[in-house]
Amino acid sequence: MTRHQMPFASAAIATAMLAAPVALAEDDHVLIESDAFEYQAGPASIDEGAEFAVLYGDPGSDGVFAMRLRLPDGFHIAPHQHTQPEIVTVISGTFRLGMGEEADPEATTALEPGGFFAYPPGMVHYAYAEGETVIQLNSTGPWTITYVRDEDDPRTQ
Repeated sequence: MTRHQMPFASAAIATAMLAAPVALAEDDHVLIESDAFEYQAGPASIDEGAEFAVLYGDPGSDGVFAMRLRLPDGFHIAPHQHTQPEIVTVISGTFRLGMGEEADPEATTALEPGGFFAYPPGMVHYAYAEGETVIQLNSTGPWTITYVRDEDDPRTQ
C-alpha cells in the first residue's frame, strides 16, 4: 500500500492562511484577542467539517507555527503520522486520542480543556472529538500528514 505524504496546504491555502491575523513584523510578535481571529473551512488534509485558524507563522513553510482546529462533535481523524513534532493543547471540548494503526474509540485517552500531548515525528495516532472541540497545534513547517491507509486521506478522494 502506498502512503501519501503531502504538505499541509497547497499554495492557494497557504496564501489564504497568510491573510489570517498573523503578524510577522520586524519585531516578530503576535497579539490576538480571543475573538479577533476567524476560522475557515479546512484544512484539506483532514475530513470536511473541520475548521482552522492560523495564529502564527505558516504551516506550509519552514519555521514555527501555531494554529487552532475546531472540530464538530463526532469528528474523527484516521490513523496518521507527521514528519514534524506535534504539540497540542486542548482548548475546549474533549479530544480522545489513541495510538496505533487501527482506530479504536474504546482505546483512547480523553483529554479535556487544558489537556496536552507532544508526539515525535513518525508516531502513528488517531483522534475523536466529543462535543465541539478546539485544539491548538504548535509545530514547525512544512507541516505534513501521512495517513496509514490511502482511503482515509481526503486529498486523494
